[in-house]
Amino acid sequence: MILSLSALLCGFLKGDMTAVSVASLEGCNKAVELVIYLSGSMCLWGGLMKICEKAGITAVIARMLSPVTRLLFRDAAHCPDVMNAVTMNLTANLLGLGNAATPSGIATVKAMQKLPPAARKKCISMLVVLNTASIQLIPSTIAAMRLEHGAVSPFDVTPAIIFSSLISVTAGCLMVYALNLRKDERHEFR
Repeated sequence: MILSLSALLCGFLKGDMTAVSVASLEGCNKAVELVIYLSGSMCLWGGLMKICEKAGITAVIARMLSPVTRLLFRDAAHCPDVMNAVTMNLTANLLGLGNAATPSGIATVKAMQKLPPAARKKCISMLVVLNTASIQLIPSTIAAMRLEHGAVSPFDVTPAIIFSSLISVTAGCLMVYALNLRKDERHEFR
């Protein structure tokens, strides 16, 4: 909104409102094209996730991820519904589904509503960190955008994405633990 208002103000002050109009229309057209292009990619990967879920592949991934998820979500380890939802969300992020992982993230938060308030806060904060810094083994959204813009090898950035994702996830998880430890210590002294 601020950018739009400042563009209108600058166009008005320069006396060139037609340039602002043309730029606005071009920007809208490009935004719609990008949304349509990315929605195809998200539909493909979202459909594959449903197939993986029905075929039991996500259950296998859940078993492989269970040591990590039980460590990160200790307060929810006793609740299979929450752990299953967490696994589905992490799997979507590992596959690089980005915005397509949002519905599973919402479902995970809804499942976490069953937890006690203190455990719920810890688990949701960890989930937000993992979704924000998401480790992507297959950066499909980025690859789709790179392909759209003419990249010859759209997946050649995968090692850099995995490395930076691991660093950001590690830093985020450590911060969640540190903040929760401080809160727990304050409650013990009261």
